[in-house]
Amino acid sequence: MPLEIQIQKDSSNPQAGPVTVKLTGSLDTATAPELEKQLAPVLAENIKDLAFDLAQLQFISSAGLRVFSMVRKQLKERGGQTGFVNMQPQISEVFAIMKSLSGVAVFKDLAEMDQSLAARQRSHLEKP
Repeated sequence: MPLEIQIQKDSSNPQAGPVTVKLTGSLDTATAPELEKQLAPVLAENIKDLAFDLAQLQFISSAGLRVFSMVRKQLKERGGQTGFVNMQPQISEVFAIMKSLSGVAVFKDLAEMDQSLAARQRSHLEKP
């Protein structure tokens, strides 16, 4: 099964919110390299927050989890966060079994992730 990748960002205001990456299909050994390739220029822009929308992701292998882990590590090093929204039950089960992304932020939807990001940013502004 192929993988469709849609990367959405607000080009007029990069700090407005997270980049959203919508994945449809199968993220496996055959498709993970393409995801890495498409994410490389986005990650080079020094974005801080990225959300993977997994509403249409039907299958993930360890190769897909490796890409998620790489993105998470890069963003964490710059004080950012990688979130996962709209996770399907079969994908959630793989995350639970693999436990390879401990501490990863999983949200019900983008609105919940936006609330979390806003709260995190407010906490930094309110520090003495």
